[in-house]
Amino acid sequence: MSAIERQRAFLDYTLSSLVRRKGKNGALVLAYALVVFLMASVIFFARALRTEGQTILAGTPELLVQRLLAGRYDTIRAEYADTIRAIRGVSQVEPRLWGYYFNRAVGATFTVLGRADFAHADDEIVVGPVAAKAWTNLQDGRYLLRTAKGDSAGFKPVEVLPEESRLVSADLLLMSEAAFRRVFGMPEGHYTDLAVSVRNPQELQTVTEKIQRDFPDTRPIQREEILRTYESVFEWRGGLVIVLFASAALAFFIFAWDKATGLSAEERHEIGILKALGWDTADVLAMKFWEGLAISLTAFLLGTIAAYYHVFLANAGLFAQALKGWSVLYVDFPLSPEIDLTELLALFFLAVAPYTFITVIPTWRAAITDPDTVMRGS
Repeated sequence: MSAIERQRAFLDYTLSSLVRRKGKNGALVLAYALVVFLMASVIFFARALRTEGQTILAGTPELLVQRLLAGRYDTIRAEYADTIRAIRGVSQVEPRLWGYYFNRAVGATFTVLGRADFAHADDEIVVGPVAAKAWTNLQDGRYLLRTAKGDSAGFKPVEVLPEESRLVSADLLLMSEAAFRRVFGMPEGHYTDLAVSVRNPQELQTVTEKIQRDFPDTRPIQREEILRTYESVFEWRGGLVIVLFASAALAFFIFAWDKATGLSAEERHEIGILKALGWDTADVLAMKFWEGLAISLTAFLLGTIAAYYHVFLANAGLFAQALKGWSVLYVDFPLSPEIDLTELLALFFLAVAPYTFITVIPTWRAAITDPDTVMRGS
């Protein structure tokens, strides 16, 4: 009998042995798969969010310039834009107007964007798809915003942004520059920040250093820094959820360790019979290795497939809010099925290898003992 046929025979015997104890082994596989499912769901979801964030931020300007006053964020004057525009290597400087508006009636915060090239009138507004559904307290069909002076300004909604853009425009209120300054009381010539485009990416660091030298009260932020910040946030949230699940995982592995390092009377009796029939120690160890591999691999596949369905087809309903954030207005968007092979291999190793090998230890102790002693259970 060849080595492959020999191992196939061991595997056939192992599977038939597992089927004979299907109730006990089935419960173990389900509990095992649940732990893998929780871990895999967090890994898949965090990776998908990082990918979505990178896709969105890829379209942001190479450099954002904010002004600081006493270490706090402040508005920036238009003169800064004129000077930065003259720096060699800078192709475009766009002064931006944006802010946040809290609607007490809705209990949510909306992002407000003022545009100089707004295509509608000053008393009209364009809203994001989630904002249009959430802002239900209209007055005479108008969005009513309280201005910085305490009076009210009504805006007629003329357009709802498409659902396809909801990832970046869900809570957005888009209005003219004049309307924005009226609502927030921002004086003429002042802007929220500056979006700077650099002609040659190799010159980005040089432009950044020149801006810091000419304007010590500013904080230039490169796109890569924003990307790293978002990745750190997603990793921190993913790690937090994994820590919460770690207690359940630890309890399972303690149970698995106890089960794997101690043989039941039925299993010891089976090993004694196999030894009496002529199986040597290596054959018994091979049989137990296949048994541990079958259980752990089945649990890994079940847990991973269930996690894939949960995250990418069911929108990760179990912990989406914990990882997306704690905002009132949640953005419901489909996640691209992005899986990192390294993370998947790490999960495979942690899920399959420990259980497979710890099952061999008690089997080896029983296999090197006299068969009659093993069957007697002493």
